[in-house]
Amino acid sequence: MPSARLLVLFGSQTGTAQDVSERLGREARRRQLSCRVEALDSYPVVNLINEPVVIFVCATAGQGDPPDNMKSFWRFIFRRSLPSTALRQMDFAVLGLGDSSYAKFNFVAKKLHRRLLQLGGSALLPVCLGDDQHELGPDAAIDPWLQDLWEKVLGPHPVPLNLDLNPPGVPWPSKFTLQFLKDTPTSGPEELCVAGTDPQGPPSELQPFLAPMVSNQRVTGPSHFQDVRLIEFDISGSGMSFAAGDVVLIQPENTASHVQQFCQALGLDPEQHFTLQPREPGVTCPAQLPQPCSMRRLVSQYLDIASVPRRSFFELLACLSPHELEREKLREFSSAQGQEELCEYCTRPRRTALEVLCDFPHTAAAIPPDYLLDLLPLIRPRAFSIASSLRAHPSRLQILVAVVQYRTRLREPRRGLCSSWLASLDPVQGPVRVPLWVRSGGLTFPKTPGVPVIMVGPGTGVAPFRAAIQERVAQGETGNVLFFGCRRRDQDFYWEAEWEQLQARGCLTLVTAFSREQEQQAYVQHRLRALGPLVWELLDGRGARFYLAGNAKHMPAEVCDTLLSIFREEGGLSAPDATAYLAQLQRTRRFQTETWA
Repeated sequence: MPSARLLVLFGSQTGTAQDVSERLGREARRRQLSCRVEALDSYPVVNLINEPVVIFVCATAGQGDPPDNMKSFWRFIFRRSLPSTALRQMDFAVLGLGDSSYAKFNFVAKKLHRRLLQLGGSALLPVCLGDDQHELGPDAAIDPWLQDLWEKVLGPHPVPLNLDLNPPGVPWPSKFTLQFLKDTPTSGPEELCVAGTDPQGPPSELQPFLAPMVSNQRVTGPSHFQDVRLIEFDISGSGMSFAAGDVVLIQPENTASHVQQFCQALGLDPEQHFTLQPREPGVTCPAQLPQPCSMRRLVSQYLDIASVPRRSFFELLACLSPHELEREKLREFSSAQGQEELCEYCTRPRRTALEVLCDFPHTAAAIPPDYLLDLLPLIRPRAFSIASSLRAHPSRLQILVAVVQYRTRLREPRRGLCSSWLASLDPVQGPVRVPLWVRSGGLTFPKTPGVPVIMVGPGTGVAPFRAAIQERVAQGETGNVLFFGCRRRDQDFYWEAEWEQLQARGCLTLVTAFSREQEQQAYVQHRLRALGPLVWELLDGRGARFYLAGNAKHMPAEVCDTLLSIFREEGGLSAPDATAYLAQLQRTRRFQTETWA
């Protein structure tokens, strides 16, 4: 019997790395291995020196950034004071999740792998580079890598064939049991805690502030392809404060019609109350979930029934299905050989978990309630750049939200859960409260007086720069240069009047790029290049800071290429020196980015 003790640590931004880590845990237990699965920032990192075998599963967020739930670990592991023999007793493997269309593909996994080697760790395998762009998704790299991993971990002690206590096709025990209550609770545990009146601290994920929505205004023209909203909240009495560059996190809900559809498909009573009990010691219940809780509350506010399900969803459904034909199809979808068909059925058309359950009605109706939290991930909060300053709008918080809606081959259009939910709320019709809290963002603006800033924010990427400009103008700072791009002046030029008023006061230099208003499309990088002498003078002559926000796909790389061109042509630098100059700006945080997929 193998004696290895396995630890799986994950850094996950959207839930994929966590899902892969839990799959690793299940496969380890099937092989009789003791295995723990934890988020990196939940694990006491100083204990790594006592761990014999550790598997790290890491996503790469933004422009090569670590996910939020591994940032503390990231800072610790790169301390220069750590000795080169700190992890000499540890065997490790790193599994990365990324997207090869981005310049820093799997940057976090690659960098972590190198750092663990520097600290004396022994690599069991080369780093695994899961790629969202592969036609079969990350599993194309993960499946063969896991086969090699188990051979390395088990070594000369493979599990005897007659000792597989939990073979494939048999459902693993649920994490929790639902104890249904005979009577409906008379008190009101269903209400979210309202922070701000609590002396323990500002609002957080465990205690969000129920902010009244003041206004919800569409700010794109009626003929524009996208619905973009400027939404304002009243945060009086919340205890929240924020600075330019910070973000607000919002906890969305499923629609009432989807909740009803889900409960009908699974034969659940929405008004039934339950308490949640973990099956194993050391496992804690989700802290956000009230006890007791109604099924309606669980499905409405916690279970992500609108997400596109992952392979593990089909694997568990296959184990739970009593219907032969449905079970065979689900097994095919969860097998390594069935990944192309799963991609065609689910991933490419963005079919939701709810829609899959409706396609497999006999299976859905047989799902034991105990397995709900194993089958479906919890709804994750969505982050939005704060688009206002408390100096300009006291007790108010504003965000700019692009409502996500697009079509695939499915009949119903695909809709973003949070943006569509926010767009549906109308404070004119009656009071609306939204659970939210704030946290520090990736952008920090200079506190030293007189330092100019150059901001490049096409589309909704301009949101954090509105907060920064409002804050800086209130402080008397006039060295504000904004490059803004959109399609058409009369359709999606956000805050046009506000910018022009600030420009007339001498507080702002505004440079615009309207990409569809001339024969040859023009973007912010073209305007940046045209003003190369100004950009170089501000950066090299006056010590300006450079900020970039917006879609992460192509724009950041194109802006960086434009800067390198400016450094060569306006600064007279060689290509290597221009690259080094840009790297120096990034290293000293004079060049900061906040991008999203």
